[in-house]
Amino acid sequence: MATYSSMHPDPYAQPRYSHDDPNYVDTMRNMEPTHPALLGYLFWVIGFTGAHRFYFGKPLTGALWFFTGGIFLVGWIIDFFFIPAMSEEAQRRYRPAATDYSVAWVLLVFLGLFGVHRFYMGKIVTGVIYLLTGGLFGIGYVYDICTLNEQIDEG
Repeated sequence: MATYSSMHPDPYAQPRYSHDDPNYVDTMRNMEPTHPALLGYLFWVIGFTGAHRFYFGKPLTGALWFFTGGIFLVGWIIDFFFIPAMSEEAQRRYRPAATDYSVAWVLLVFLGLFGVHRFYMGKIVTGVIYLLTGGLFGIGYVYDICTLNEQIDEG
C-alpha cells in the first residue's frame, strides 16, 4: 500500500546520483576538488619519481616514471603542462569522501612508513602495524602509493 511519504518525496532530501548521471557530473564540478592541481604541481617537483602521477590515480605510468626518471626527464617536463587535465580527470574519477585525498597523500608521502595516513583514514589497526614494522617493511607503503585513491574512494 502506498503511503504519503512514498508518493511525496522529501523536498529537503539530498539527491542521489550515479557516476553516469549528467547531474552528478555537474554537482561534482561545483564541489571542492578532490585532487587540486596546486598539490599536483608540488608533487610534480619530485615528479621524476612519479609522485604526481600516483597522486592523480595513474599508478602504471607512475611506476614507469619512477623507474625511468620521468622518461629521462623529458616526460616529466611535458607533464608540467598536463597537470590541469590530470587534475580534472581525477576529479571526475574519484568522488569526494570523508577522508580528504590531499591530506591523505601528503601524510602518505612524508610519513607513510609510520602509518600516519592510515590513522588519518581511520584504519587504526593497520596504522599500528605500519608504525611497528616501518610500513610493513616498505611493501605496504608501496601498495598504498599505488592504491590510496581507491582506498579512499571505497571508504
